[in-house]
Amino acid sequence: MSMFNSFELRAFGTSTSIPLPLLVNVAISVGAYYVGQSLIPRMKTMFLSANLAGVDMNKKSKAKIPEALGVVTGCIFLVSLFLFIPVPFMGSFSKNDLEEFPHDKFVEFIAAMLSICCMILLGFADDVLNLRWRDKLYLPTVASLPLLMVYYTNFNSTTIILPRIVSQFLGMSINIGALYYVYMGMLAVFCTNAINILAGINGLETCQSLVIAGSIVVFNLVEILSGRCREEYEFSLYIMLPYIGSTLALWKYNR
Repeated sequence: MSMFNSFELRAFGTSTSIPLPLLVNVAISVGAYYVGQSLIPRMKTMFLSANLAGVDMNKKSKAKIPEALGVVTGCIFLVSLFLFIPVPFMGSFSKNDLEEFPHDKFVEFIAAMLSICCMILLGFADDVLNLRWRDKLYLPTVASLPLLMVYYTNFNSTTIILPRIVSQFLGMSINIGALYYVYMGMLAVFCTNAINILAGINGLETCQSLVIAGSIVVFNLVEILSGRCREEYEFSLYIMLPYIGSTLALWKYNR
């Protein structure tokens, strides 16, 4: 992925450069937090009027609390990614050479946002329609298909890079074949339902999402500093940081 500038970072005795797109992504993530912080209170009345509300059973007061506000932060998350789309490819745009443009990376980004959009729609439909559990099993799998198809056409690599903590015992990577696609499809089902099953407890599902996202960010940073597969881990950060920014705003009110 073309990067048009970078800054140098020194940590743990090593030196690495911070790409400017990553700094822009951090700025957009901070902006997503403040937009969510401002927008959520304004949307409260709208959700109450639509009867998308519930009662907190752990409080003496039985005032109605708006539900499904995750769709607000979800939209902020998507808009943040939309604004960020041209930034990593700015170097390729400046060259005006379509033949050298990283179309595969661009398609990966678009496919990731398509899957995210599908999952946001599924979450909102669940809040409004109270979907059955079997629907929550196959719908996330279907939502992950665009991402899996793009991965298949671009790479079709079924090799998993192992974390450094186990690579000294099992090697740097392991090839699991077709099970890779089964694993990725099941992972989408597991992650969504593992979080959704805790939705009845105020703030817990949001906090759980933040913990998972934070652990992914830490893992990506560790791997980047080690110098392995830098572009792939940067791509992950481009998506996770705006997610953390927008979700923090929801957690502030939801907790």
